[in-house]
Amino acid sequence: MAMPRRKLKLAVTVMMVNLFIFLLVSRQGGQDKSGQSKIVVPSKPFWSRLAPPAAYWNRQQHMLDLRNNPLMTPPNGSGGALYWLNLTSAMEEEEEAGDSCQPNLRVTSEVKDYSLLPQHFHDFLLYMHCRSYKVAVEPPANFCQRPPFLLLAVKSLAPHFDRRQAIRQTWGRAGRMLNRTVATVFLLGRTVAKDHFPDLQEMLRFESRKHADLLQWDHRDSFFNLTVKEVLFLDWLHARCPGARFIFKGDDDVFVNTRRILDFLGGLEEQRSRDLFVGDVITNARPHRDKKVKYFIPESLYAGTYPPYAGGGGYLYSGNLAARLRNASRQVALYPIDDVYTGICLRKLGLAPEKHKGFRTFDIEEKMRSNPCAYHKLMLVHPRTPQQMMQIWAWLSNPELSCQ
Repeated sequence: MAMPRRKLKLAVTVMMVNLFIFLLVSRQGGQDKSGQSKIVVPSKPFWSRLAPPAAYWNRQQHMLDLRNNPLMTPPNGSGGALYWLNLTSAMEEEEEAGDSCQPNLRVTSEVKDYSLLPQHFHDFLLYMHCRSYKVAVEPPANFCQRPPFLLLAVKSLAPHFDRRQAIRQTWGRAGRMLNRTVATVFLLGRTVAKDHFPDLQEMLRFESRKHADLLQWDHRDSFFNLTVKEVLFLDWLHARCPGARFIFKGDDDVFVNTRRILDFLGGLEEQRSRDLFVGDVITNARPHRDKKVKYFIPESLYAGTYPPYAGGGGYLYSGNLAARLRNASRQVALYPIDDVYTGICLRKLGLAPEKHKGFRTFDIEEKMRSNPCAYHKLMLVHPRTPQQMMQIWAWLSNPELSCQ
């Protein structure tokens, strides 16, 4: 008999709760002067009008999100159907443009202030859809035959012969270090006469034959094309060096304490090493709207804040994460600032870069720059000249150096 009584008690309780909710909802409608219940009509429609974002990059990303996530498909109805039809048409046009890698002339009318933007924005926007370029120079096929524990991928420009050579002789020395395999590859695009560069291609081929560490693509090497270099590197890594355990990616004007990085990596737990992405992290950043600033981004191109990102001077991440970043990059529209772009890809994966005090992309105190021990526990310092790289490496390689 105990069980039926408990069921009866439960049923009565549920009925009382439902009655209470009914009375509460009924009272919220209010009453008119005659005492009758009054129906409350919402002042605004439940469905707002569907409209694509105004800023061009946000609009392109919106289309990619809709294409890659069917749950984001607009609701049924004439407005939603028309919206979806227009977006589908635009996405098909984007795909056709991407296949041919011809200039996308539609941007001249789709970016409202296109004619007022500097020329380098025109170059970026016209070819923003292009992600495939031929390899002009590359390391030999056996470059990663023995997968490196640490791959140093250094962004460089063709004329920077002295920087590359200083790196080879110091922190980017390939081979064995602290009983780990280290490999170095320099990432380049094409320098063109339009940018007032001399033709250095034959010298690059000679350098490649001598050192076998250049990876050059047939795209114009410019600040805004560093993002192209990023996605091309991830593709190359996937195809030619998928076994690399960790990757450092940075500029050719930084000093990297490779030994310190190897010590740090050797002490990581497996789970942390899987999702590792560390650097000098910038948070709560917004696009610069001042045209005089190198990182200027107009409102017509991007709206909103940036996700956390690691400064492009240099950051360290796992090979496992590199593969996932490559997949995420295919669902993120190219953005003209490469470190911000990588931060967006990380957010797409539900991850964020980790700040590490050993990365000093904005240098150290001036009074400490000539102190060898100031570099002992650091992983990266920016900027440094080739001569300064040689000096710091000599300091840290001195067996008599004693630092607390």
